[in-house]
Amino acid sequence: MIIKPAKRTENVREYYFSAKLKEISRMNASNSANGLEPVINLGIGAPDGMPPAPAIEALVEAAVKPGNHAYQSYVGIPQLREAFAKWYDRYYGVALDPVSEIQPLAGSKEGILLISMAFLDKGDKVLVPDPGYPTYTSASLLAEAEVIKYDLVESKGWIPDFDALEKMDLSGVKLMWTNYPNMPTGASATESLYASLVDFGRRHGIMICNDNPYSFILNDNPLSILSVPGAKECCLELNSLSKAHNMSGWRIGMVASSGDVISEILKVKSQMDSGMFKPLQLAAVQALSQGPEWYRTLNDEYRRRKVLAGKIFDLLGLSYDASSSGMFLWGKITSSSPCVSAGDDKEASPAEVLSDHILYNAGVFITPGFIFGKNGENYLRISLCASSEVLERAAGKIKSIIK
Repeated sequence: MIIKPAKRTENVREYYFSAKLKEISRMNASNSANGLEPVINLGIGAPDGMPPAPAIEALVEAAVKPGNHAYQSYVGIPQLREAFAKWYDRYYGVALDPVSEIQPLAGSKEGILLISMAFLDKGDKVLVPDPGYPTYTSASLLAEAEVIKYDLVESKGWIPDFDALEKMDLSGVKLMWTNYPNMPTGASATESLYASLVDFGRRHGIMICNDNPYSFILNDNPLSILSVPGAKECCLELNSLSKAHNMSGWRIGMVASSGDVISEILKVKSQMDSGMFKPLQLAAVQALSQGPEWYRTLNDEYRRRKVLAGKIFDLLGLSYDASSSGMFLWGKITSSSPCVSAGDDKEASPAEVLSDHILYNAGVFITPGFIFGKNGENYLRISLCASSEVLERAAGKIKSIIK
């Protein structure tokens, strides 16, 4: 390399799934050359179902119109912002001004970095959950902020311990990331949890950044932190069509908050893209108009899959919460779990050892919990984004290697 990379990248590694998927791709190439089956991937939460038919129809119809292929507004078309506002009012009971309080995004993952760049200076502090989505940490580090981990533990239902938070040195903390229904644990939000977070943020002058893409998955009571009175004073919320509408590859999300927060995010976003493809926005309008029957059908399938994922954990001797929400099942390694001591890497966590053992011997990839933080080192995560047939086949392959 002719130049030295920026210092801000020194503490950021390639995203775990990026590296692991390359390894799985190499394994699949070798398997194909030797007449073997490809690896069954139960790792990433990329829905395998189809989006709502009206969304696809709107995309196709709009894509053939010549006037729809130009640059678009940085703030999105009015129809999309209005559709997001109606969606929030219908399902969360939250009133949002579609003009000033909503910013469409290229997926909510983009929003994590935009928010970090908009509000963090070098040396600022950020509260990040452990376990939690790795991008909260990497985006904070790219903004040259200091990451302060706060514990989520099973004994407390995977929700923040506010007594412990109050005892921490909170000087210099500007943002706190939260995510419910929680990824990776599946813990659900409650009205009291959100009320406590709003109170904590207001008293300490901390912006609560709630990442909310799983609220419709295996969850009969979708909640938004913005429903708490006064939440817009100290909170923003990310949401997405990726999970609840089977549209992960479309990259359509949003952030909602008070107008002054949204305008700061737009300052950064408007430097980074030139608006979302209009046919995508028109398709999103149709997706957001889906009624409760869409979510009921979606969740009927996820419930069937969760039972099968639970059977895989039963084979492995892992304990899990069968009532969890979201599109993953989170299982804890126990003393009865087989293969825990497999491998020679003394530095690897139990979850990594067991995950690699299953991958290399059964040809099934299950995400090790260590990638979400130290509190995930004894856990595995199964994605429910695989058909029942695939989950059953994975169970059979794993059963064959258990001694």
